[in-house]
Amino acid sequence: MENIEKIKEEIRSLLSSVSSLKELRDIKSKYLGSKGVVKELLKKIKEVPPELRREYGKKVNELKEFAEKLFREKEEELKRRELEEKLKGEWVDLTVPPERVVGSLHPITITLERIKEIFKGMGFEVEEGPEIELEEYNFDLLNIPKEHPARDMQDTFYVNKEGYLLRTHTSPVQIRTMLKKKPPIQMIAPGKVYRRDDDPTHSPMFHQVEGLVVNEYANFRHMKYVIEEFLRRFFETDLPVRFRTSYFPFTEPSAEVDIGCVICNQEGCRVCKETGWLEVMGCGMVHPKVLENCGIDTEIYQGFAFGMGVERLAMLLYGIDNIKLFYENDLRFIRQFF
Repeated sequence: MENIEKIKEEIRSLLSSVSSLKELRDIKSKYLGSKGVVKELLKKIKEVPPELRREYGKKVNELKEFAEKLFREKEEELKRRELEEKLKGEWVDLTVPPERVVGSLHPITITLERIKEIFKGMGFEVEEGPEIELEEYNFDLLNIPKEHPARDMQDTFYVNKEGYLLRTHTSPVQIRTMLKKKPPIQMIAPGKVYRRDDDPTHSPMFHQVEGLVVNEYANFRHMKYVIEEFLRRFFETDLPVRFRTSYFPFTEPSAEVDIGCVICNQEGCRVCKETGWLEVMGCGMVHPKVLENCGIDTEIYQGFAFGMGVERLAMLLYGIDNIKLFYENDLRFIRQFF
C-alpha cells in the first residue's frame, strides 16, 4: 500500500520536468504500458493476503486512474505549448506589402474597373441588384410587351414558373433604383447578365454596364455629351462617334452608338466589315411609361439611359477577336495581361 503512494509521487515528480511529447510517451509506457508498473502491481494481487486483496485492488485502480489523468493533462499542455510555438514561427502580418506581386487582374475586371472609374469621375453612383430577377423588373416595368421576342425561352433563362429568371440585362437595377430613390438620379449598374447566345462574339454569360440619368433637365444633347466623353476617355483618343436611329421598348427616341473603327482607323477591315464603324452601345431617352411605372412624375422629370457590353469594349480595347478567350483560362492568353 505504501509503495503505491510512492509511485504516485514518483509519477507527479517525473511529469513536472517533461518537456516533449516523446518523453511523455516513454514515461507513460513505463507506468501504463502492457509491461508497465500498474500491470505488474495487478499481477501481484495473488501474493496479497485474502483479507487485503479488495483494498489492494482498489488502490491499484486508483493509481491507474490517477496516472491516466495526469498523463492526459500533461499531453494537452504539451500539445498546446507546441502549437503556440509553431504559430509564433509561422506568424505572418497580412498587412505587410509583398516583395513581389504574383498574378494579375483579369482583362474583364480591368475593363470593368476602367468603365466604373470614368463614370464615377463624371458624378455617377454605382448601384447593384440581384442576378436572379423577377420578370416584373426584368420586362414588365421596362415597358417590354408580353409578346416581345426577348421573353421567349430561346432568349431568356427562366428559373421557374413563378416569374423568376436570370436577368437578361442590368436594366432591372435602374428600375429598383427609381423605385427606392427620388430624382435627381445619376447612376450606373455594372454586373453579369445571361442570355441564350453562344458564338465567337457572344457568351451565355457576359457583363454589362448600364447608365441612367433622371432629373428636370435631362435631354438628348446631354446624353450625347456623356457618351462621347466616356468613349474618348475609355479609348484615350478623340475618335469619331455617331448615333443611329434605333428602337428599344424602354426608350423613345432610341439610338445605337458607333465609333470609328479602332482597328483600321476607319479604312475598312474584317472587324468593322469594311464599313469603318463599330457598334458599341445603345441609348435613348427613358420612355415616359417606364418613369410612370416607377412613380416618377413625367410632367417634372425626364431621363436618358444607355447600356454597353463590357466584353465588347474589352475586345476592342485589347484587339481580341474571340469572346471565348476571356473564359477558357488559357494561361498563354491571361499572361499577356500580367
